[in-house]
Amino acid sequence: MADDYRRQDFELERRIFEIDNKCSCLRAEKQDDDYLQNASAILEKLKSFYRQGGESFNLFKLLQDYTQVILDITFYEENQLVDQEFPEDSSPFKIQQLLQDLTEPEVLVARLTPGQEVQSVLGTELLECLYWRRGALLYMYCHTLHQRKQWIKKNKDTFIKCIQEGVRYLMRMLQVRNTVKLNDGVVLHDSATASILSEGIFSDTHLLTMMYIGEMCFWAVKYEDCSADSTDHKDGLQFRDIGTQILNKYVHACEGPLQGQGWNTENAKEILSILQ
Repeated sequence: MADDYRRQDFELERRIFEIDNKCSCLRAEKQDDDYLQNASAILEKLKSFYRQGGESFNLFKLLQDYTQVILDITFYEENQLVDQEFPEDSSPFKIQQLLQDLTEPEVLVARLTPGQEVQSVLGTELLECLYWRRGALLYMYCHTLHQRKQWIKKNKDTFIKCIQEGVRYLMRMLQVRNTVKLNDGVVLHDSATASILSEGIFSDTHLLTMMYIGEMCFWAVKYEDCSADSTDHKDGLQFRDIGTQILNKYVHACEGPLQGQGWNTENAKEILSILQ
């Protein structure tokens, strides 16, 4: 058992010092970036822990801190891609690299804490963020590609695959927390809060996720329907159903319990009119 803990500790220690080197290189580009500064501060704490011998370590806490570092560093890298409007030549490789980086915490949890659920190790918010960030990255990429009509004509299958992957991550984000069932002994004095929680809407990010899913499903249906070989894609009906279901929830929440909170439903309704 002691050997297992030492092996786990060594693997995480190695990754922490590797990511620290990467963070240092990125900070050389932009010293005052808030996210890189936060990542650097956490890394200094983690390195100090290991320099002092790493005794009495809490593996869950170390994995949580490491995950936050990954989230901060990849956010800086994502912003670079967005600012550059996703260059055609380099973006596919860079996006796959970012997706791999954002998947690594789950891989490490499975490897270093066998038998433990990822959510019980990282916590709900970090796990939601990992799914959200991967899905939102692919949404932003597809949003840019959607405007490159000639590129899509030549790479439609790649475009649809990116949408599939993005929708999958965003749906996983919405599924991390269980919806609040009002007949489970839960007492909520605010009926509006009760309504949105029962639909699995726990934050503004959950609402934005719904809108992203709806848009991506619309793009998929649009380009599959316009394709001469659209019958080869078996996910068209799935996209249509998912988009319709999610956007109906979005509109119901925004025009019901959240009315007057600044959420616009015009685009959602327009997409629904096409999907339905």
